[in-house]
Amino acid sequence: QVTLVESGGGFVQAGGSLRLSCAASGGTFSNLAMAWFRQAPGKEREFVAAISPPGNSKRYQESVKGRFTISRDNAKNTVNLQMTRLGPSDTAVYYCAAGPRWTVTSSEEYDYWGQGTQVTVSS
Repeated sequence: QVTLVESGGGFVQAGGSLRLSCAASGGTFSNLAMAWFRQAPGKEREFVAAISPPGNSKRYQESVKGRFTISRDNAKNTVNLQMTRLGPSDTAVYYCAAGPRWTVTSSEEYDYWGQGTQVTVSS
């Protein structure tokens, strides 16, 4: 059983930056693909970014390319999401997820989830 705990959410003005972190425990972190999803009010949960177990491959949702960067530290069992040039449309609860494959973008393919952290971007 893998436990994921997110941190780093908060309020930021449009154009600002935030860094989200996710700490994992209870599994072999270096074997897991890690991802970030988000869910805005009234909307379905959507894929944001994913990273391969060794960290050498990444993929992003089109709307965050060039603004968000996913990274991981397998020695510390953490995955991060650096978010820059934030806009109101980025407002959502952000979730960390773990699963067997980093190439998938469906939330159904990820087995473990954190509790989420709120990101609010004011215009």
